[in-house]
Parts: sequence; structure tokens; C-alpha cells
Amino acid sequence: MTAATLLSPLFEPGFFSSQPVQVALAVGGIVAIVSGVVGVFTVVRGQSFAGHALSDIGTAGGSAAFLVGVSTLTGFVVFNVIAAGVMELIGIRKPRGRDLATGIVLGASLGLAALFLYEDTVSSSTTGATVNVLFGSIFTLPPGITTVIAVLGAVSVALIAVLYRPLLLSSVSYELAGARGVPVRLVGAGYLLALALAVSLSAVTIGAILSTALLIGPAAIALRVATRTGVAIAVAGVVGVLACWVGTLIAYDSTVWAGGNGWPVSFCIVAVIFVLYFVSGVVSRLRTGGQRRATKDQPGAAEPAKAA
Repeated sequence: MTAATLLSPLFEPGFFSSQPVQVALAVGGIVAIVSGVVGVFTVVRGQSFAGHALSDIGTAGGSAAFLVGVSTLTGFVVFNVIAAGVMELIGIRKPRGRDLATGIVLGASLGLAALFLYEDTVSSSTTGATVNVLFGSIFTLPPGITTVIAVLGAVSVALIAVLYRPLLLSSVSYELAGARGVPVRLVGAGYLLALALAVSLSAVTIGAILSTALLIGPAAIALRVATRTGVAIAVAGVVGVLACWVGTLIAYDSTVWAGGNGWPVSFCIVAVIFVLYFVSGVVSRLRTGGQRRATKDQPGAAEPAKAA
């Protein structure tokens, strides 16, 4: 019995030959890797709120792009890059100040998003604009967008690679990085640009309001199971790709299970990430418990307590 025969029940007919599926797998894989690289630093720096804010800000960009008749990816990128620049300009060094700057930009952008989504609804005969912007539609992406996403993803990853050491130092200790001569504001601006691009790409994949899940989820899982930043980045990328591909498969197969009305791809990807995060938590607790028991069982471990 071949591997193809064993795996055939998992794949509905036409899965691998379908062009929308091929585009979805390629785009999902690229975006997952970019999100994994940037997401690890987002979690380490404690800027998950900034990532979430940029995903919401992207809603304004995507809806504005739809209103003027250009690609939603263009709107996501333009608005998120501008927002990242404004956040860096008005941001303060302390985390509380960064959150304040993020909140100000987020509030203004959500107001614009409400206006643009309303105009999309009343001025266009095309249905589903709001759903596509908010929750994505990876099965409807044109084949040519893969190259654009690959280029933007490469720029985001290249920024992180160039800034890797000073970015890691400033993420651990802002004051220490400044004392050692690291241009922390410039490094922070470069990181925010990489974050803006990563969030824009994930918004195309699973929608603006769910893109944080692909940015933060795999990174949080990786940091639970890895102690070194480089290893965590690799694990986050693998987890993200796995979630995107399995979620795409479930969404495709669900068209048969649900009688023609398949589940949204964004829901399936986020659900897989949640399950993997839950499993990683269980594994982490079991491993920690095992290490504690092993420490207690070591000869002489209790002697200091008796002497005390």
C-alpha cells in the first residue's frame, strides 16, 4: 500500500490540481514564514498590541482600496506603513507611551475604516466587500499576486535580518542597547516597517481582523518550546506553514462535508493555530513538571534543606 493510498481519504478530489488551492498554499506558506520571523520579535518586545492595532488599521486601507478600485493588498500596505511611521514619530520610549501612541493612531484609523466600509456597501453593487476585507478570501487571490507577496515578504525578512543583533538587544533591554550605542529609534522604526508589511500580508491571507492570530500564535507557540531566538523563529515558521496548509485543506474538504457550503479558510487556519497553542501549553507543563520531579529525585537534592 503506497503513501498516496493511505493519504487519499484526507484529500478530496482535485485538491492538488486546483489553481486556487495552489495559490492559497503558496501564499499561505510565504506569509506564515514572514509572520513567524517578525512575530517572534513582536512577542519578545511586548508589542502584540501594536501588531493587533496594525491589523485593525489595515481594515481602513483595505476598504479604501476597494472603494477606489485597486488591490486590497495595496491598501493594507500603504495604510499600515504610514501608520507605523506615525506610531514611531509620536511614540515614547517607555511601553506605556508606545501603547498610547498606538491607541491614538488605532482610534483614528477605525473611524476611517467605518466610513470606508459604509461607502463600500452603499456605492458598490459587489457583494462581500466587507467580508473579504475583514476575513480574507485566499481562494479568490489571482495567481500573479504570489510574486508580489514574495517580494514584500522578502523585504520584511531582510529588514529583520539586517537589524537582528541590535533589534534583539533593544528588545531585551532598551536602556542597555542605548548605552552601547545602538540607534534604538532607527532600529525600532525598521522593525515597525517589517511589522507593517507582515501584518499586511497576513491580512490578505486570513483577513484584517484575524491577521494577529497568524502573527502572534505561531510565535507564542515557538517561544514555549524553544529557548533560543533563532530556533524560535524557525519553529514559528514551521508552525505557521503547518497551520495555513492544514487550514486550507480543512476548508477545501469541508465543501464536501458541509454539502457545498465550505467553512471559511480564515476560521480553519485560526482554529488550527488555537489547537496547536493549547497542545503546546500542555506539553510545556508536562515538560516543566518532569524537570521538577527529576531535580527532586537527584541524590543530595534535599541535603541543603536538611542542613538549613
